[in-house]
Amino acid sequence: MCGIVGVVGHGNVNQEIYDSLLLLQHRGQDSTGIATAERGGVFHMFKAKGQVREAVRTRDMRALLGNIGLGHVRYATKGTASSEEEAQPFYVNAPYGIVLVHNGNLTNTRELTEELFSKDRRHLNTSSDTELLVNVLANELQASISGLDLDSDQIFQAVSRVHERVEGSYAAIALIAGYGLLAFRDPFGIRPLILGTRAAVDEEGAPTGRYEWTVASESLVLENGGFEVVRDVEPGEAVFIDLDGTLHTRQCATDAKLVPCSFEYVYLARPDSIMNGISVYEARLRMGERLADTIAKYTPSGAIDVVMPIPDSSRPAAMQVARKLGIEYREGFYKNRYVGRTFIMPGQAVRKKSVRQKLNAMSSEFKGKNVLLIDDSIVRGTTSKEIIQMARDAGALSVTFASAAPPVRYPHVYGINMPSRHELVAHGRTIPEIAKELGADYMVYQEIDDLKAAILEGAPDVEDLDMSCFDGRYVTGTVTDEYLAWVEGTQES
Repeated sequence: MCGIVGVVGHGNVNQEIYDSLLLLQHRGQDSTGIATAERGGVFHMFKAKGQVREAVRTRDMRALLGNIGLGHVRYATKGTASSEEEAQPFYVNAPYGIVLVHNGNLTNTRELTEELFSKDRRHLNTSSDTELLVNVLANELQASISGLDLDSDQIFQAVSRVHERVEGSYAAIALIAGYGLLAFRDPFGIRPLILGTRAAVDEEGAPTGRYEWTVASESLVLENGGFEVVRDVEPGEAVFIDLDGTLHTRQCATDAKLVPCSFEYVYLARPDSIMNGISVYEARLRMGERLADTIAKYTPSGAIDVVMPIPDSSRPAAMQVARKLGIEYREGFYKNRYVGRTFIMPGQAVRKKSVRQKLNAMSSEFKGKNVLLIDDSIVRGTTSKEIIQMARDAGALSVTFASAAPPVRYPHVYGINMPSRHELVAHGRTIPEIAKELGADYMVYQEIDDLKAAILEGAPDVEDLDMSCFDGRYVTGTVTDEYLAWVEGTQES
């Protein structure tokens, strides 16, 4: 799970990309990267470990010339978080020169690695699946070129063959030197990608009659930059914008079906984004509505005095739970804004240490009360266990812990770092056993059907969701037990 953005502008786009990455920082904090291209085809690239504000300096920005570019914030789900070599974008110099960023996870990396070596004669320098993807695209583009120049038909043919070869989830943006910007989405649309446009203006602010374009992981990027949201890029679709700002689109997959990732709505996306026509904020409100019914069903009457969210992503659900149950809503935890999202931090030890750095329990809100804590989800249980103990230390009489998402019982292989079943607190445990493990008096989870209904209620055109980490159903149909065992044995948590 990463954040990606691409811009085709009238003037230099480096500042636009930088500002967009700041808005996408919640999607990845391991590293950041920006690439731009001048009309003549010269690339300029910068990438470094760390968050955007820390990593990118003024001198770096000055070097990023060009009216077309892309950017990336990384949350490592494949490869190694500490490796600067695996920071994106990735570059290959033929054909023409391609720079690519990617959000998602490829699930046939072993097969692709072998094919690229034995058939395509391409060298890989890292274990990143993004490097695999850019090399597959480059190889298929090379094969589709019939003359001296490159046109949109040849580009779309190449993307079609990428869809045939690559399995898993991928929203990708690429720059092709001297030609333009390409964006495409996997045939299931698991990871988000949104297209926007605005009228170009000159230095005096007068309209030029041309248009600027952007593609990004979340709609808030478009809205913040003054772009009008055109639509979501369709599953399997490719979008190509040439250097003159002309838009070309084509469906490149034979059997595309929209099955977006449910975890985007549970936790990953910002609440002010709209994805696949579904408002993230409203989806979280509906999760709270449905969770309230389940809490009322499974907790004794009078067992809860106050409802409190675990800030920030669970706040909408918690507010709805309190409203529907008629119980007072209070804020008991103060959040340190200068600590990143603990879920996407690499390594259990780092996550555990950061919980108490990030949250402080205000004893006045807990002392002598039966508290209901609402979180967006419970994955490893590291954070939840610490939070429950903090509530007890602050004087809570009892702690009921509720999750706006169902139990995470299965690995997630489409771009969220949940690779190992043994890490998941819900795997192989009943709900009372989970409560005991975490130290809660009562434990309540959202029902799977309720979560699905809460999300899909906002978009009648979306018929299904990837809920593989909850129900073990992998929508691409290519994830086997053998593959899951291999991932568990090789991937860092």
